[in-house]
Amino acid sequence: MSVLLYRRPDFVAKLPGPMSKSQCQLYVDRTQKHKRSIPPGLSFENIVQNKALPPCSLQDFMDYLTYISHDAENLQFYVWLKEYTRRFQMLPRSEQVLSPPWTYNSLSTCTSTERPSPPTTASSGNPSKKLSGVRVSDYGSVFDDLELCSMPIERSGDEQSFVSETTRVDTPDHVNDANAKAGLKWQSFTIQPYRPEIARIITHYISPSSPCELNISHQTRNTVMHALQHTTHPSAFDPLFEVVEGTLLGQSHPNFIRWSICNGNKPRVLFVQYSGIISIFVAVVLAICLILSHVSRWWRIITFVFWFIGIDIFVAAYKGLCVVIHTDHSRALRPWEQFPALTAGNPNGFGNGHVDTSTTNIVHLPAPSPVSSDVLSPSLIDPIGMRNEPHEDCMSKYDKQHLLRKIFSKTVWVQDEAVRLLQDKIIWQSHCWAVIVAVPITVIIVALPVSGIL
Repeated sequence: MSVLLYRRPDFVAKLPGPMSKSQCQLYVDRTQKHKRSIPPGLSFENIVQNKALPPCSLQDFMDYLTYISHDAENLQFYVWLKEYTRRFQMLPRSEQVLSPPWTYNSLSTCTSTERPSPPTTASSGNPSKKLSGVRVSDYGSVFDDLELCSMPIERSGDEQSFVSETTRVDTPDHVNDANAKAGLKWQSFTIQPYRPEIARIITHYISPSSPCELNISHQTRNTVMHALQHTTHPSAFDPLFEVVEGTLLGQSHPNFIRWSICNGNKPRVLFVQYSGIISIFVAVVLAICLILSHVSRWWRIITFVFWFIGIDIFVAAYKGLCVVIHTDHSRALRPWEQFPALTAGNPNGFGNGHVDTSTTNIVHLPAPSPVSSDVLSPSLIDPIGMRNEPHEDCMSKYDKQHLLRKIFSKTVWVQDEAVRLLQDKIIWQSHCWAVIVAVPITVIIVALPVSGIL
C-alpha cells in the first residue's frame, strides 16, 4: 500500500429497515473494497479469535458495538452460535440423531399447521458436514480451547450449557407467543438436546421486542422459528447466521477498524484540527507581512515552518490521529476505560478492571491471551444478559468532564503492531503531503518581489 494513497476503511452506514439476504450480500460485497485497507492481522477472523491486541481485541470490538455502534447483539449471537455448534458436535451420536440437520428450501420456508412426525434415528444426517452451504458447522474450532466459567443449567451428554444460572428465566410463555406470531400451532420436541437453551435464545434474540432482538425480517424470523420447532441442530440458525455474519463482516468490522486507528477522542482531534488551521493562518499573515515589508526575501522561508506544521497536523487530525501522542504510540482512553469502577458490574461495559488511571498519565494494559474466560467480558461469556445499552453512569460522568480534561485525557499504549503500523503510515502520509504542499507555496512566496509598502 502506497503511503500517499493509503485510506482508512470507508465508513459503512447501516441499511434502513430489517436486514434481508440481499442486503447482507451488499455488505459482503463491500468487504472486498476494504481488503487493501485492513491488514491480515486485523482481519475479522483474528479479532473474533482474540488474536489481535488492544485496541482491536475481541473485548474492544464488543465495547465498540455496545457504546458506539449500539448493535452488540450481533457479536453476542455470533459467539454463542459458534460455541453452541461446537458443543452440539461433541454430543453422543444417540443424542445428535434426535435433532437432525435442517435444510432450507421452498417448502421449509412456509409455515405449517400440521404437527410433524418426531425425529428418528433414520433421519439423523451428518452434522459434521457443512450446513446448507453455510459454514456454521466449521466454526466450532475457533472456540475449542474456550474455558467456560458460567454455571450449568442443563447437561446433555458431557457438555454443559453456555447460559449461566444467574440469567435463567421462565421462557415457555414467551416461546409460545413467538410461535403464535409466526403462525406455528404445535409445541417443540422437548426430548431434543439443548431445547431449554434454544427457548431462551428465541426469547432473547428472535422473538419480537426481545431484549436483544436481531435486525431480521419478518420472513426470516418465521422461517427460523419453523425450523427450531423441528430441531435444535445448529443448521436451523442458517438464515440468522447469514444476516449476522454479513452485518459483522460488511459493516461492523470495517467501521471498528476505522474507529480503532484513531488515537484521539473527538475533543482532542478537533483541538488539533483547529490548531492546524491556526498555524496555516499564521503562515498566511506572516507571508503577507514579509512580502509587503522591506526585509530580504529570504526571511520568507520562515513561513515554511508554519505551513508544514499546520498542514501536517491538520491532515493527520482529519484521519483521527493526534501527532503529539503518536510520538510514543499512545491513544486516549475511551470513556468506559476511564471509569472501570462504574463498568465493572456491567455485562456490556469494559468491566475488566485493567485500567489504572490514578497515577501516571500513560497507562499500560496487559495483553490479552487467546480466547479464555478470564479475558472475555461477561457480555461475551453470557449471551443472555442485559440489554445492549451503554452504561449511563459512565457516559454521563464523562459528559460532565471539563473540555480541557477531555482534550488532555490520560493515554494508553497501543499494543497491536498492525494498528501502530497503520498509524505510522498515516502520519508519514501527513508528513509527505505537508512537504508537497508547503514547499511550492514557500518557493512562490520567496520568488515574489519586495514591495516595500510597510
